Amino acid sequence: MAKTGKIQHNEKRRKLAAQYAEKRKRLKASAKDMTLGAEERFAARLKLAELPRNASPTRIRNRCEITGRPRAYYRKLKMCRNQLRELASQGQIPGMVKSSW
Repeated sequence: MAKTGKIQHNEKRRKLAAQYAEKRKRLKASAKDMTLGAEERFAARLKLAELPRNASPTRIRNRCEITGRPRAYYRKLKMCRNQLRELASQGQIPGMVKSSW
């Protein structure tokens, strides 16, 4: 089980990323727009740099929904390999059966 502080920190990052998503999108579009002047694009880059670092979606870490484990994460199921194996063995994941031969 991951430390609860790490899990909470990641949730805080998710909230910040969602809060600033529209503003980041707008500023990035204006920074890449070649029809604008160099000063306007540079100003957009400066405003983008003023946003909180944790507002960037790349700072969000994929973690297991059950344990909070950051490694061996399956995106489709939103859980780590340990929990996937355990729940599959118990038959709690539809269509997934632990192989035995």
